[in-house]
This record gives sequence, structure tokens and C-alpha cells, in this order.
Amino acid sequence: MLMNLKDLLTVARTHHFAVPAFNISSNMLLTGVLEASEEKQSPVILAIHPDELRFIRPSFVKAAIEEAMNASIPVCIHLDHGSSLAQIVEAIRYGFTSVMMDASLYPLEENIAICKKIAEIAHAVNVSVEGELGTIGVTDPEAETGSEEIIYTNPDDVETFVKATGVDALAVAIGTSHGIYPKDRKPEIRLDLLKEIRSRVEIPLVLHGGSANPDEEIVAAIRLGINKINISSDIKDAFYRKCREVLANSSLREPNSIYPPCIEAMKQVARFKIDLFGAAGKATLY
Repeated sequence: MLMNLKDLLTVARTHHFAVPAFNISSNMLLTGVLEASEEKQSPVILAIHPDELRFIRPSFVKAAIEEAMNASIPVCIHLDHGSSLAQIVEAIRYGFTSVMMDASLYPLEENIAICKKIAEIAHAVNVSVEGELGTIGVTDPEAETGSEEIIYTNPDDVETFVKATGVDALAVAIGTSHGIYPKDRKPEIRLDLLKEIRSRVEIPLVLHGGSANPDEEIVAAIRLGINKINISSDIKDAFYRKCREVLANSSLREPNSIYPPCIEAMKQVARFKIDLFGAAGKATLY
């Protein structure tokens, strides 16, 4: 069942759980995410970053849409961290049901103006919009877009931004970073800041950089109003670690010999995240 982000997250907001947004950049990751979500009867967001889209090409989006329409669970196809009007319009043309406009590095007034324009365009064709206030950190060169320094979301700006732009969801910067954390770096979510932000607005809040944070912090963040959590590095790390192990057998060459155990390894991570986010079984609410 293909849905937009607003309809998907309205249910999550009402019932106090978070929908996982898994970044997919190959057919194997798409297969694993959908299989794990259907097994758990969890709604799911298929997230694709512009860098990933350039790699997998628009034809992949058509395949993802077909899989979503045939799925037994609610599925949203979401552009992750779009950074220009051209990328947003392109994604809408390809059939994305949700887009993120990340103008968080611009001054507040410019961020508002950009996201307001995007919302007007997207809403006209029933596509949802996610905005961002503050900046998410970055841990390594393989991580998605981020900033060397986390700029925490200012609660005083949140109400103004949401009211002026009309976005359907808001990504907040509360201490997380994209990528896998190095061993000497301790992730920590500012739950006090999240609580203050939640008190200012009613729309669903989004947590980026959800990989490697302590489980108890993730659960607490969901209790305080996070309704979408992005997961990319964790599932890819599990998939490719298993690939390296499987390919130690140099005689293997057929994809159907190599990839099934890799898909299962990333499905284990996906299933765990679905349970952690309280999303298991929630497909029945739609």
C-alpha cells in the first residue's frame, strides 16, 4: 500500500511509535527492508538520498513503487536530504510520495522561504514535505550529508518555521550524527531539548542519524514525540560485512549464491529496529 508521509506519520503520532525510514540503494536492500517489514507487519519508509538516486537511477524508483503497491503494509517512498528545487521536482516526477528539503545550513528566513515554496509545489500533487532545523553531525566520509559541528535546533524557531512553511514533518538536531560512530565517540541525544521542541509544535518529529545510539535513548526519544527515525549505516554495515564473509569463498559468482545470507544479515538489524521503534504490528492501524 503506497502512502505519503503525512498520512503514514499521523497514525504513528496518534499511537506513539516511530516509523523506520531505511535508506535503500540496491535491489537487495529494498528486498530485505520490505521482507523484514512485512514479516513484522510494520509500516515502512523507503528512503533514497540524491547520491543514492544517481547510482540506482530513476528506473529503480519505479520498481520500488510497484513493490510498495503490492505490499501488505503501508509504504512511503521518500527523498532523503534533497538540497535543491530541481532535486525535489525531479523526485516528484519520478513518483516519490514524500520529499525532504534540507535547507538547514541557510539562515532561518531563507530556510523558511525555500521550504514554503517546496510545500506549495508538493502539496498540490499530494506529496508530503519534511524540513529540517539545526544540523545533523557526520562521523565519517561514507556517511550521508552532515555538518562537522552539530547545530542544535532552537526551540524558539520551531513554531515559526512550522507555521510559516506548512511542512508535514520536522527533522530536529538534538545530538545525533550520520554514520557509524567511532569507538572513542559517545552518541548522546539531548532529550531535554526534544521535550521542549515537542511542546512547541504538534507535527511529527524526525530523528536523523539514528544508527549506534543507545537503545534506551531511542525509546525515550520516541516517548517524547519522535515519529520517524532514519536508519542507513546500520543495515548497510550488516549487509556488507556479511558480503565480505561470503566472498571469502572465491568460487562463488552467482548473485543468488552470494546475496541471500547478506540480505538475512541486514534483515536481522531491520527487524530489531522495527521492534525497538514500537512499529511491529502497527500496519493493522492503517
